[in-house]
Amino acid sequence: MSSLYTQHPTDDEHHGRTFLVVVDESEEMRAALRYACKRALNTGGMVALLMVVDPPEFQHFGGIGRLMSEEARAKAEEILQRLAAEVKAGSGHTPTLYIREGDRATELLDLINEEPEISILVLASGTGPEGPGPLVSSLSGKLINKLRVPVTLVPGHLSDSAIDVLT
Repeated sequence: MSSLYTQHPTDDEHHGRTFLVVVDESEEMRAALRYACKRALNTGGMVALLMVVDPPEFQHFGGIGRLMSEEARAKAEEILQRLAAEVKAGSGHTPTLYIREGDRATELLDLINEEPEISILVLASGTGPEGPGPLVSSLSGKLINKLRVPVTLVPGHLSDSAIDVLT
């Protein structure tokens, strides 16, 4: 739908690969984040974080929809700023932050196509009985041919020490 917010690091150095992590409030996202940070640290790369917020359900009430959108954006900014500190500690660089509004898979594909510095998408699979998660399922299905970057799929149940060994 639209880009609500983008924050690039203040330094202009080229850092090689950029590992994009889709942020949500799932437990397995932490595995993807740690993996991306460790890979960025070990390869001289950077991390980028994307959070996609749902569009307001009450779009026909302009003021209410706008307020709901602003609240969702503020919450997303707060989450990303907190994670940015973790990324800087884990990778050595300040991440690029993106907030978008709309369908998660669509916004992810659009961002990857718009931002040439993104070189690897890092996702974690769900750990519950419902399967790997909706984004992993859609990207491993018919949407895989729309990606221009490789996808690294991290098992969501991996411990920090197991991820450290792998990276």
